[in-house]
Amino acid sequence: MMRLNNQFSILLLSLIVLCPAAWAQNYPTKPIRLLVPIPAGGGPDIVGRLVAARLSESLGQQVVVENRVGANGTVAGEAVVKSAPDGYTLLVGMDSLLTINPHLYSKMPFDPLQDLTPVASMVSNGFFLAINPQVPAASLPEFIEYARQASPPLQYASGGNGSQHHLTMERLKARAGVNLLHVPYKGGTPATIATLQGEVSAMMSGTSTAVQIRAGKLRAIAVASNTRSSLLPNMPTVAESLPGYSAHSWLGIFVPAGTPQSIVQRLQRDLVAAIDEPKAQSRLVEAGFEPKSSTQQEFAKLVRDELEKWRPVVKMSGATPD
Repeated sequence: MMRLNNQFSILLLSLIVLCPAAWAQNYPTKPIRLLVPIPAGGGPDIVGRLVAARLSESLGQQVVVENRVGANGTVAGEAVVKSAPDGYTLLVGMDSLLTINPHLYSKMPFDPLQDLTPVASMVSNGFFLAINPQVPAASLPEFIEYARQASPPLQYASGGNGSQHHLTMERLKARAGVNLLHVPYKGGTPATIATLQGEVSAMMSGTSTAVQIRAGKLRAIAVASNTRSSLLPNMPTVAESLPGYSAHSWLGIFVPAGTPQSIVQRLQRDLVAAIDEPKAQSRLVEAGFEPKSSTQQEFAKLVRDELEKWRPVVKMSGATPD
């Protein structure tokens, strides 16, 4: 009897060990949901739909995009966290949702580090310091000097209190020692329109405004990323005038914590292949994004580092949710 019990225990343990591998071997067997935290047509939606199409081909199952909007992305994030950790519910995770919101809101319904597992990054973009063409500045040093002398202070637009547009400009203000008046709008598009029309003098704009910049409707004087942007390669970085300054936005794919690592690895491999595919890269660049794939470990480190980076910035800005 003792021998039979031992054999049964060994068999049971073997099944437990082999289950994740079996799941990955059979995965996926049904359609997959990809939750996007913003309305259709926005940057994360554009990237998400392109990736969903590529993953549908490589995984052999339809990847269906669902736009879950609300609470600066928290609605979508919470829905993914509460879903089964089986690889059938994915999140297009924005840096603002996962690394700014935890410092902006007094209470989050989930912990980005504990409740979500990062799979891989998809795009990483710097912000352009864009000004209305009527502002008499052709470079960042000229803009800083002009802003120092302006009375009343120059106004700048953002996509809302606590948005990347807002906090990235607040970091620039602190680093350059200038006073600029923040004017929040309900989203990046209204903020861009306000800057185009001269309601405000400047904004930290996403790379999606590269079209208006190339057309001369906006004047970009610096890019906030560590290196020059491939979209506007002649544009100097902020760090070339203010050493050590950098800011960028990113998007990546997340799954619920507890998802078998074998499934995460399958998703990571297929996601990187989708992002690195030449036609996909061309489409992303045309839409104003810089492709940036990663290993799971690289992406996890980015999330941790960014979460710590934004903590003092949110506190310094005094930002509160709209």
